[in-house]
Amino acid sequence: MRYPGRRRKRVALAAVLAGVVASSAYAFTNSNTVPATSSGSGSGAISGYTATSVAYNLNAANPQNIDSVTFTIAPSTAATVKIQLAAGGSWYSCTNTAGSVSCTTTSPQATAAAATQLTVVATQ
Repeated sequence: MRYPGRRRKRVALAAVLAGVVASSAYAFTNSNTVPATSSGSGSGAISGYTATSVAYNLNAANPQNIDSVTFTIAPSTAATVKIQLAAGGSWYSCTNTAGSVSCTTTSPQATAAAATQLTVVATQ
């Protein structure tokens, strides 16, 4: 013998349970906020710099050491300039004053024997 009241109670309980689950999920997703963001794409020409009048300034007491490197850079607007005197070697920060660049190479001390190339990296 079947009891029609039990089936109604089960259906009602299932409906209430589904409503609780659905409202809980809605409450959780309703609390998420995403700030406005921007995205874009573009392109521009990259032009290089020209380094001229390069001078390696040797240490007066030990001429095997290079104490600084100076050169002229064009265009003169480079804000950041760094040099490297050997592939995989240390990078040295430079100062650019209206196109006249000076790079101290004493920390770590650069040596004439280890200086095999001059790599200049510059950016505005």
